[in-house]
Formats: sequence, structure tokens, C-alpha cells
Amino acid sequence: MSNNNNNNPYKFIVKNLEVCYGDFRALKDVDLKIRSNAVTSIIGPSGCGKSTFLRAFNRMNDLIPNVSNKGVIKKDGKALEEMDIVDLRLSVGMIFQRPNPFPKSIFDNVAYGPRAHGLKSMPELEEIVERSLRQAVLWDEVKDTMKKSALALSGGQQQRLCIARALAVEPDVLLMDEPASALDPIATLKIEELIQELKHDYTIIIVTHNMQQAARASDYTAFFNMDEDRAGYLVEFGKTSKVFTYPKKKLTEDYISGRFG
Repeated sequence: MSNNNNNNPYKFIVKNLEVCYGDFRALKDVDLKIRSNAVTSIIGPSGCGKSTFLRAFNRMNDLIPNVSNKGVIKKDGKALEEMDIVDLRLSVGMIFQRPNPFPKSIFDNVAYGPRAHGLKSMPELEEIVERSLRQAVLWDEVKDTMKKSALALSGGQQQRLCIARALAVEPDVLLMDEPASALDPIATLKIEELIQELKHDYTIIIVTHNMQQAARASDYTAFFNMDEDRAGYLVEFGKTSKVFTYPKKKLTEDYISGRFG
């Protein structure tokens, strides 16, 4: 479960972040503080570095050839570079755009992480699986079919299963990259309601193209755009209600009202 440091209102502090792929600068000069136990949405046009920014929080960009980073991201006061990469990725769960359950049973999907980290006790695994599925508001729908293939679930159920799978290793942060873009409106609403529940125990960062979703589901919004060299940069950041109602920058207003992007 979450182990947020109550003395520090910020889970992450980002300073002068720059990410390059070879010679291409994907992000430049990003300064941002991500509040603990809140939902922060990242919005902006395609290609402005939103997913690159999201992946910086669990150092997934490091897996890409020729990537280089400048600046610093601190989690709970500690620079990510100084953290053990396995520990970091355990504590920062990731949910992708399309549900990606393993071709295994529902139970084995959720138990996968704890098992991979050495847990063998069946009673403990059963407890973790039930707790994670309850947190993902999926338990009541699947409790009688735990041996069934996860691939037989609907798209919305699969995405909630992936959230349960991420929760099973007890992270304190959830990164969500367009988590509802492949889902129908009803399944999307369930994911948004789930996000509101989870933020009491987790810090959540969500990339979304959907302005209504950002307005509904997040407490804070960061708006990114790109310069003439296509480098992504932070235009504006603040409480979602303010960014959407009284944006400080004309560019933000134009994007939110659909004039570009």
C-alpha cells in the first residue's frame, strides 16, 4: 500500500529535465512538482513529449537506444538515478494505452509480480490477488472465474485487471498512458471513477488526449506544447479547475478550446 511521506506534499520534484533521443531533443527545461495523493494529468498535442515525460518517472526511457537525460527528478527527496532500478519500478507502476494482460488465468496475472519477487505462499498470494482486484473494482465480476483466461475479459475489464496487476506489488505511484483511449464510454467512466478512488492511496500521473477526461479526473494539469524544433516544453501547470477555467497563457486557452492540436 502507499507509503507517502506525510511531511512532504510532493511525491516528485522535476528540475531542468531534458530528454534526447540521439540528436533529437524530445523534452527541454521541464520544472514541475507532482503532489502526493493527487491525480496530475499531462495534456498537449501529439508529439509534444507527454509519454516521454511520463516514462521519465520510472526510467523506462533508459531502455531506448541513444537516449540521454539531463536535469534531475527526485522521488520522496531522492534522485531517481541514485535509486535501485528494480525498487524504483516496483514503486512506480505503469498502465499502458491498450490493456496488455498476460495469456494466463486472471489469478496468475495478478499474482505474477509477487511471484516474480519470490512469494510462494498460496494463502498470501490469494490475499494479495483479492485485495488488488477489490482495489481495481473488479473482484465481484471475476471472483468465480479466477482460472479463466484473462484474454476472455472485456477491454474495460482487462484494463482494470492490468491496474490490479500493477497494484499487487504495492507501488505508491501509478503512471497511466492514455488508459481509457481504447475503451468505450462506459468502461472509460469506470476507469475514471477508479482513479478517484485510488488517489487516496496512490499518486497518479495520467497522460490523456481527452480534455473532458483531464477536467473530470485530475486535480492538477500540466499542458505541454512543442517549439519550432519539435522539442516538448511545459507551457502551464496548475490546479485543473484553474487551468481549464482561467488559463494564464493564451496558448493553453487555444488548446483547451480546440483551436489547435
